[in-house]
Amino acid sequence: MLRASLGQAGRHCWRRQNLKAYFSSSLPWWSDSPPRRSNHDKDKINYNPNISFSADVSDEHLSYPRVTANELASIGDNAPPTRVRMLVRNFIEDALYNPYYGYFSKQATILTAPGEENEGFDFNEFKDSAHFESAVASRYTECGNVTETEGPGRQIWHTPTELFKPWYGQAIAQCLVSEYLLKYFPYEDFKIYELGAGNGTLALNILDYLRVQFPEVYDRTLYTIIEISAPLARIQRERLRRAGHTKRTVNVHHRSIFSWTKTERAPCYVLATEVVDNFAHDVVRYDVRTLEPFQGEVAVDDAGEFIPYYTRITDPLISSFLSLRRRLRHQPTLPWYLRSSALRRIYASLPFAPNLSPPEYIPTRMLSFLRVLQLYFPLHRLLLTDFSSLPDAISGANAPVVQTSIRGTMVPCQTLFVRQGYFDILFPTAFEPLRDMYEYILEQPAGIVADADDLDHSRMSPLASSSSPLSLGMQFFSPSNRRPPHDGISSASGLAVGERKSSVYSHAEFMGTYADLGKTQLRNGENPMLDFYKNVQVLF
Repeated sequence: MLRASLGQAGRHCWRRQNLKAYFSSSLPWWSDSPPRRSNHDKDKINYNPNISFSADVSDEHLSYPRVTANELASIGDNAPPTRVRMLVRNFIEDALYNPYYGYFSKQATILTAPGEENEGFDFNEFKDSAHFESAVASRYTECGNVTETEGPGRQIWHTPTELFKPWYGQAIAQCLVSEYLLKYFPYEDFKIYELGAGNGTLALNILDYLRVQFPEVYDRTLYTIIEISAPLARIQRERLRRAGHTKRTVNVHHRSIFSWTKTERAPCYVLATEVVDNFAHDVVRYDVRTLEPFQGEVAVDDAGEFIPYYTRITDPLISSFLSLRRRLRHQPTLPWYLRSSALRRIYASLPFAPNLSPPEYIPTRMLSFLRVLQLYFPLHRLLLTDFSSLPDAISGANAPVVQTSIRGTMVPCQTLFVRQGYFDILFPTAFEPLRDMYEYILEQPAGIVADADDLDHSRMSPLASSSSPLSLGMQFFSPSNRRPPHDGISSASGLAVGERKSSVYSHAEFMGTYADLGKTQLRNGENPMLDFYKNVQVLF
């Protein structure tokens, strides 16, 4: 049903059915041919302590040059690479963001509600949610009526910003302006940074709302968009200029947030709405006997076939994330039979038992993002909203949904390694661990996240803490252990910068506080602004 799609994953189309017949070598855009198998059981990974865990990797594959997503983007090739190997996060980032063949550069289209620039659905005219769902489905059909010459077809997905415009954007504007008026106006400018602004609808709704409802604040507003997609950056500039918002008020920077280098020393707000679900993750698996972690990599052979394999942790970002997780005493997601040494010994002795744990996807690019905030936005307040859970994920802990749209039907895949550029890859966000990690990183001096990056992971169980309870104690999150206030300036929350603390809210809680719910109420009393997106949370 439509509601299940809206309530479960905002990018899923309405109809779902099994279309595995489409995923075959007969389709030129499907690159994942049936994997080669060794004589071993498919779950039994061969191990050479100096090379890798893998069922299929060869010395030739391991001789391929190791590349990063940034290096592939700089090459300027219109075709995905062959005869290379890379970390899983670089594969994901290249598949989504490569400027020549990436999903967001080539395939993705954001659904827009009907009407003028700042108009959307007239919710008060809909009889009930079924009536509203039918209207959205019709809009999908209209947007999808484009003939494609290659690949699975036009990729259309929706966001709450677009479905509920302008009311969703106005709710976020009301949240931010309330704190700004209380803490900073008229002594500081109202500075907002939005990451990945899509069609520019959220920026447009916020700025239009401020211009009408808070003209004095609008005159002090400096809105900056950081957009990795060149086509979307052009759309944002043109749309905002048409609406009368000049460069004095809003600027669009075409670049990745991970390459941002300008320090904002004034108080500001950072918006990340449905952005971090596409942040690349790494994958780790653990030796079932010792729980030593191994990092996931993938080789691409000369035929474009993917060969995943695992090696000992050598990547600094993966090492840093695992060390920080131990410091925060967050446990890895392991099956119950690997959580004690006795059970691990029994399990490892079973015939045909895998010698690696199931895969766990870790948000390493999220850690990079938090470091950027710490370093370049020292007085920011973060408003982040995204999915906390997703249906139809591939196997593994914190695993992504890998999906594509074929003739208007969204089809989930069973593997991560698919043809680059034709598939959306989105991850759920664990908001409570994210909040802890965010708070801890902001407590540290600039450029320092953890002091345990050089730990030997082969000798340390992920179930252990890198700090003793005595060193952390009851004061781990106490004011005395937080960052000192910066020149006596208070944060947007009213506390000294070192005292800032974020909270996690459900989508309905946040909208119930800040939205004008009468504008999105249907004639029978239902309110899709509250009823949909049950799997979305807000960090603020």
